[in-house]
Amino acid sequence: MRVYFRYAFKETFSNLWRNRLMTIAAVLTVAVSLSLVGSALLLKQSAAQASAQWQQGTRVTVWMQPTASSSEINGVRSQLANLPIVKSCVYYTQAQDYKEALQLLPPSESSVLTVKDMPSSFRCIPTVPSNAFVVESTFATQPGVYKVTAPEQQIREMNRAIRILQIVFLALAAVLLLSATVLILNTIRMAIFARRREVSVMKLVGATNWFIRIPYITEGFIQGLLGSAVAIGAVTALHTWYPLHNEFQLDTSALVGTNAVVLIVGVLIGSVGSAIAIRRFLDV
Repeated sequence: MRVYFRYAFKETFSNLWRNRLMTIAAVLTVAVSLSLVGSALLLKQSAAQASAQWQQGTRVTVWMQPTASSSEINGVRSQLANLPIVKSCVYYTQAQDYKEALQLLPPSESSVLTVKDMPSSFRCIPTVPSNAFVVESTFATQPGVYKVTAPEQQIREMNRAIRILQIVFLALAAVLLLSATVLILNTIRMAIFARRREVSVMKLVGATNWFIRIPYITEGFIQGLLGSAVAIGAVTALHTWYPLHNEFQLDTSALVGTNAVVLIVGVLIGSVGSAIAIRRFLDV
């Protein structure tokens, strides 16, 4: 067993050095492809995080009639407090809404308003933006309610944009990963093709398939590992130096998770790609 591992170790590094140009090509292929994949994954996470922050600012307002009684106001307050799809609500009195109207309306309009003319309101944040529609339909016909308003068009457009961004980034990552697999497989296959005579000779003298296969798989593993290391450096540099708006910035845990995916994918592509590439040369 010790002789076997010594042979595998010696043969692996001998092949890497003897075919160092092909090795560099394979490592660069892994590095470039996985850098793009890692960047796409980071951008997808950034878009998801930004959308979550944008969703937190979605607000639905339940406007009460200016003549609404205390019991009607308390009834709506109680229902909103017990509604699981509502995260939080703040009650604005008629005086508070009147003060806000004075700041928003031009003097020609605000001068004719009085506190008694103003409705009180509940400013609520739903757990997710789409729940604003449920709140609107639930309270629109409640006693004492004047009307319920929500940014319906903005919510629909935001949800549509989020879905499109996530699909685009996932599709981009999938295409890049497939491209990386094909490029690495061809690079390794070319390297093994240059040594096909060695494989044939080893088969003729009685070497088993796994005896021949292990050094090549180890070689692919090292190439994938080195390429992943370069890609991790590129992804880390993108995360550190690329200027992103506050809501798009990711924490260190997201970077570590993305780099772990890049490392695992690179090692698997190198190892599995080598195992697949050498299969055709084992049939002598």
